[in-house]
Amino acid sequence: MSAVTTTTTATTAATATGATAATTPLAATVENPQVRRRRRLSPGKQLPATRFLGPALLLALWAAASAAGQLDPGAIPAPWTVLETGVHLWTDGTLPTDILTSLQRAGSGFAIGLAAGIALALASGLSRTGEALIDGSVQLNRAIPTLGLIPLFILWLGIGETFKIAIIAIVVYIPIYLNTHAALSGIDSRFVELAEVQGLSRYAFIRRIVIPGALPGFFVGLRLGVTGSWLGLVVLEQINATSGLGYMMFQAQNYGQTDVILVGLVVYGIFGLISDSAVRLIERRVLSWRRTLSS
Repeated sequence: MSAVTTTTTATTAATATGATAATTPLAATVENPQVRRRRRLSPGKQLPATRFLGPALLLALWAAASAAGQLDPGAIPAPWTVLETGVHLWTDGTLPTDILTSLQRAGSGFAIGLAAGIALALASGLSRTGEALIDGSVQLNRAIPTLGLIPLFILWLGIGETFKIAIIAIVVYIPIYLNTHAALSGIDSRFVELAEVQGLSRYAFIRRIVIPGALPGFFVGLRLGVTGSWLGLVVLEQINATSGLGYMMFQAQNYGQTDVILVGLVVYGIFGLISDSAVRLIERRVLSWRRTLSS
């Protein structure tokens, strides 16, 4: 009888001890609810049209300072004055003609620079011979200020439209080449070994490994190239040009028309923002398979 009682007491104590041990984590969690809570480190869900918040805030500050009389109207006209000037230039046909001319120049130079950048990056990134022949020359070209080539290109190509398009193409192809080439060089060698083991052809290797691996770097270069085409255009259109946004701004400088200059700058900024947003949208669609902070 005593043995049975002892066994029953031990069993009861063990059961109580197990129950206490089993409930201890739960009790600790209840007492301290932040123990198992995972800290969120990502920036959160991306809100639509947030990239336009900065320009809208800048415009609001500009309008408020102008309304309060903190800005000299002769140096920085009010936003409504610039808008009125832009409407006037549009209705008399000056602004549409200049915008169309600038778009044609920027588009032609960008297309040539894009094709050259991609072709040179592929030739240099996929072949040691191509890298030896191409990469050094491109790095040398990058070290030379592109706008410093304008006098030489005028002597070679004349002072017409050809040299303007050529300079824009150079401004565009350099960032596209650099970023695409860096992306190609950064492809993991294990993928190359896997393609060799699988017996992929050269075309299949480029299509299934090279292109997907180089696309992120290519889009970075593409964004820089789009911006560079507008930066080069505003300078080139002030050299022996008879139309274009840069020409309009240069003429306005001669007559002290600050509002016209700001109209040109606003148009350049709008085109730059729209083109960059378009590249971002294409990048998001093409690279939808990636999981990044921005996605």
